This record gives sequence, structure tokens and C-alpha cells, in this order.
Amino acid sequence: MSSVDGARPVEARTLLRLATRIPVMTVVPFVKRTRPVTTTHVTAPVFTRRATTPQVDNDTINARTVTLLARLANTDNPLRRQRLRDEIVELQQPFADFLARRFRDRGEPLEDLRQVAAVGLLKAIDGFDVDRGHGFTAYAAPTILGELRRHFRDKGWDIRVPRRLQELRAEITSVTEALTHRLGRSPTTADLADELNMGEDEIREGLLASLAYTADSLQTPLRSEDDGTTLADLIVQDDNGYDVVEARESLRMVIGELPERERRILGLRFFRQLTQSEIAAELGISQMHVSRILNRSLGSLRNQLKLAS
Repeated sequence: MSSVDGARPVEARTLLRLATRIPVMTVVPFVKRTRPVTTTHVTAPVFTRRATTPQVDNDTINARTVTLLARLANTDNPLRRQRLRDEIVELQQPFADFLARRFRDRGEPLEDLRQVAAVGLLKAIDGFDVDRGHGFTAYAAPTILGELRRHFRDKGWDIRVPRRLQELRAEITSVTEALTHRLGRSPTTADLADELNMGEDEIREGLLASLAYTADSLQTPLRSEDDGTTLADLIVQDDNGYDVVEARESLRMVIGELPERERRILGLRFFRQLTQSEIAAELGISQMHVSRILNRSLGSLRNQLKLAS
């Protein structure tokens, strides 16, 4: 027991019991508020799972394609066949686009090449034989590439040349690159002729035909001139005098078939430049009669020139 300043003695156990009942106070430092505190409600963001497209490997796509092709071969229903074809095209369109992109640096729009590749894909679908047991892409690749090459052969030339020369140009281009690496220089016409087992005249014809693949614009500036001269300035323009001579000679033949009176009136009107009234006074007829004769003569000349042409 103990006492404090004359107070009643307090037992130690009583002090301990009282101490445990007093709450512990925490000292909070004073902070001066500069503006009133407002309570805001914050909406928690809602997180959604992003839809992801499952990645399918090529083997699965090809296996699915062959299955659909087998169903297509055993189906006679037109609507069913169309749905199967559409599904096969959807599966194999990325493969066709991949082959089309191999030709994108040859001057043709990529979208046009994708359409050409799609045509080749449809031909491959129609021509594939499931019973042979081959993979579809191994069969479709040459078909699609052939369609793309045919497009360049038929549509890529600015000036149409025979197919023989188109194929010869392709051979010369391929051999030229190989010979350049082998010889360390540009091959001559004789080198190309020996490599392709052709005559030099054939090689020259193929090289000349290659110039028709792309044509220069008439607005192309001449490199040797700095005054803005273009190729169009070098083209000789037709002289209008030739047209006049041709028309005059054509008229000479048909005018000779007209009656003498009509020829005389045409001469007075178009060579002496007289008016219809002056012609009427000179011939002693009415102006209306002159007008009818001119109209009849000109109509006859017009019909004869149409027949002659």
C-alpha cells in the first residue's frame, strides 16, 4: 500500500485496474483549414475483360479447310455449297493476301492484287480434289501465284505486246540478274543469247519489247534542258493544211457528179463569196430558188461523202 500527499492509501491492484479502464488518447496536431472540406463520392472504375481472338495455327486452319472441302464435294444444295465456300474463303483469305503482298512493289495497287489473289483462291477451291490427299495450301499457292502473274502479264503492260515477247522479257530479266552476279558485269546481248540458247536478234526483240512495259508521260521534263521543255514539245503537230487538201480532193470527186447549174451556184456562193440575193440577180432567178438549189446540192454532197467514207 502507498499514499500520496495525505490521500487515502490505494492498493496497487486498484490502481492497475483503474489504469486499464482509461482509454489511451492520441495527440493530433492542429492543422489550419484554408477552405471548407467537401465530401465527394468517387466512383470506382469498372474493369471489363478484353475480348481476345483465339490464335489458330496453320495446321488447324488447313485441317478445317480440307474438312469443309470434303463436305463441299459431297453437297448438291446450292445454298449449302455457297455457305461452305464462304467459310473456306474466310479461312484462307489471309493466305491469299500474304501471296498478294509479295507483288506489291511492282506498280500495282495492293487492293487490286488482293482481289486478283481472291480470284485465284476461288479457282483453287473449285479445282481442289480431296481424294488426292494433298494439303490445300500446297495446291492453292501455285494457282494464286499463277493468277497474279497472269494479271501482270495481261494488265501490267502500258502497251500491249504479244505473249511470246512478254514471256521472253521475263526470261531475259531473270537471266540478266544471274549473269550479272556470275560475270561481275552487265551481260551483253551475246551472253544472254548463249545462256538462253537463242539468237541475238531474238534477244534484241525481247529487250525492245521490255520498253513497252511502262510508258513515259508526255509531261516528263527533258534532262538535258533546264527551260521546262517536256517530251510533248518534241512531238510534231499535224498541219491543218493537210486536212484542207484532203477535204478539197474529196469534194472535187463528188462535185463533178452534180449538174452544171448546181456546180455554178456552189462556185458563186463558196468561191466568189456572193450572197444568195446576188446569185439570184446574176442568174435571173428568185433568192428562194437559189436557197432551195443550195440546200439540195449540199445534201447530195453530204450523202455522197458519207458513202465514200
